[in-house]
Amino acid sequence: MKVVDGLSLSPEHRKCLRPGESLTDSHGATYQLPRFFYKVPSWEEAKNWHLTDHFTLAELITVDCREASFLFRHPPIYVPCAVSVLARYLEEFRIRVDAPVYVSANGGYRSPSHQWDRMSPGAQASPHHWASAADIYRVGDAWLDSEKTIERYARIAQAIGQEVFVRSFGRNPGQTDDHVHLDLGFLTLVPRSSGEL
Repeated sequence: MKVVDGLSLSPEHRKCLRPGESLTDSHGATYQLPRFFYKVPSWEEAKNWHLTDHFTLAELITVDCREASFLFRHPPIYVPCAVSVLARYLEEFRIRVDAPVYVSANGGYRSPSHQWDRMSPGAQASPHHWASAADIYRVGDAWLDSEKTIERYARIAQAIGQEVFVRSFGRNPGQTDDHVHLDLGFLTLVPRSSGEL
């Protein structure tokens, strides 16, 4: 896939993707949004592009109509380059659980203009905007909808490495009760071809 500098995109795309702009999280920390994106010409190509043996790009960018209307309806699709790193961690997780891993709709990459993020209380910067987080709702035949199941798979995900963050089970802000949230933080990938090294 072609890598593009977000600053070279159309004004409409820049308004939705906000390349290189700063966002603040619910704790007051500020992070710079990704500037470099893979340009995905169509959904068909996203479905056929294997990031790893078991994950296609489409699985990590599925969004519903809460996504900004312009992005939702007007290909090409622009995805932060860190999605390829997320896929490798999900592949490692899949190897460890020895079963298919299912990422929920809106559970992978979503743009900073995604309506769900703008409407959530206290939600600003989210690793989902960096394409470095995934919400896993099912592993094999196991639905992640109970404390026991969520904690079991959360422990497996955390064992991959100290850089992996997994939310604890619960119904309070920052917790989860219907999926395993796995993220790598506010990871930015700058491709060598960008000339920004």
